[in-house]
Amino acid sequence: MILPGGPLRIYLATRPVDFRKGHAGLSMIVQEVLGQDPFSGAIFVFRSKRGDQLKCLVWDQTGLVMVYKKLEGGAFQWPKPSDGMIRLSPAQFSTLFEGIDWRAVRAERRRRPRLAG
Repeated sequence: MILPGGPLRIYLATRPVDFRKGHAGLSMIVQEVLGQDPFSGAIFVFRSKRGDQLKCLVWDQTGLVMVYKKLEGGAFQWPKPSDGMIRLSPAQFSTLFEGIDWRAVRAERRRRPRLAG
């Protein structure tokens, strides 16, 4: 899996995209539709119309990396299509990438520990 250095920012485009698009086409969507910088180091996740394929685009400081995955015998779990994007946690992204329903992944909130003294 691609894990660029620093804080991990992962964005899921909620509308399906034309999967004939490559690095340049997806970069244009990131800039013009999502209003983000494709060279920021964030991971941008795109879905196909049928929902059984995803593409990830990330700048790794040396070039744009594109990862393509097609599930065999199933579909990824996606939010309802709408304009824009949503941010995923690393755990949600890993779950989505495995073909599991990522919407069930929630971080457990813990109280901040008290300092002794």
